[in-house]
Amino acid sequence: MEKRRLGKHLEVSALGLGCMGLSHGYGAATDTEDAVALIRAAHDRGVTFFDTAQVYGPFVNEDVVGEALEPIRDKVVIATKFGFELPSADGGQHLNSRPDYVRQSVEASLKRLRTDVIDLLYQNRVDPNVPIEDVAGTVKDLIAEGKVKHFGLSEAGAQTIRKAHAIQPVAALQSEYSLFWREPEKEIIPTLEELSIGFVPFSPLGKGFLTGKIDESATFGPGDFRSVVPRFQAENLKANHALVTALTQIAESKGVTPAQIALAWLLAQKPWIVPIPGTTKLHRLEENLGAAGVELSPEDATEIAMALAKIDIVGDRYPAHLQARVGK
Repeated sequence: MEKRRLGKHLEVSALGLGCMGLSHGYGAATDTEDAVALIRAAHDRGVTFFDTAQVYGPFVNEDVVGEALEPIRDKVVIATKFGFELPSADGGQHLNSRPDYVRQSVEASLKRLRTDVIDLLYQNRVDPNVPIEDVAGTVKDLIAEGKVKHFGLSEAGAQTIRKAHAIQPVAALQSEYSLFWREPEKEIIPTLEELSIGFVPFSPLGKGFLTGKIDESATFGPGDFRSVVPRFQAENLKANHALVTALTQIAESKGVTPAQIALAWLLAQKPWIVPIPGTTKLHRLEENLGAAGVELSPEDATEIAMALAKIDIVGDRYPAHLQARVGK
C-alpha cells in the first residue's frame, strides 16, 4: 500500500485501522482471538498504522492492540490517546489532562501496548481546565525522554491547534471527516495545511452509514453508540439516505462499493489525509483497503460534488453533552 506522511516525519500506510470497534462503541466486544487475528490480517494486507485509546473499553482495546502487534512491533505505527480520568468514581467520562495524570496514563499505556515507546500520542479531547500549552509541554518532555515519538490532538479547534503546535509540533489531528460530516473543510483543513499537520479522519464511513448497509428503518441496540446519535434517529436517518443513494449510483458506475468511493474521496482531498476505517469482519477489511486502489477522475469528483450540493444532511453528529467537547 502507498505510504503517506503525517506532519514532517511520521510515515504511515495511506489507510490505517481504527481498532475501537473491536471492543467499544458498537455493541459486544469481539472475541480477543478474533480481534488479534483481524489486526494482524490488516498488517498482512499493507496496513502499518493502528489506532486505539485508553478510553476504548476502557483499557481493553489497548490490551488487544498490544497483543496483536507485539510480534511485529518494529514494522508498525501505534497511536493511542490520553485525556479521560479512568476509571472515574461515578462511571462517567471526565476529562483530565493534568501533566501528572498524562504521565501516569502514558506509563500505563506503554505496559498495555507492550512497547517502550508510543509512536503517536493524542490528547483525546481538549481539557478546558488545563492550558493546552501545559499539555503540549508535557508531551514534549515525554518525547525528549524517549517514551513518545509524535504529538497529536483529537477534535481540537484551530486556535488550540496553533497554541499546541507552537510548544511542540503537532504531527496529526484526528477528527471526524467524511462525506457525512464535512465541517472540517471550513477552518480545520486550511489550518492543518498551513502548519503542515496531517489529518486522520475517524468515522470515515459515517459510522457505517456510507457503506450502504444501513437502511432507512435501521435501529440500534443500547450498547451501540449510534442509538444516541441524532443523525441516526428514525426521521433523520430516512432523510439522510439520499446521500447513500447518490453514493451507490456513483459506485455502481465504477464497479466498486459505496464504502470504497467514500474512502477514495477522502484520500483524494489531500495527500496528508489518512483515514482509519474500523471493522470487525475480514471481508469488510479487504473491501475498505481496496479503496486505496480506486482512482477518482476529475469527472468523478465533479459528479460527487454535484450530488452533495443537492443533499442537506440533517441531525447533529453527537448528542449535546458530547458535542460540547469538540472544536475547543
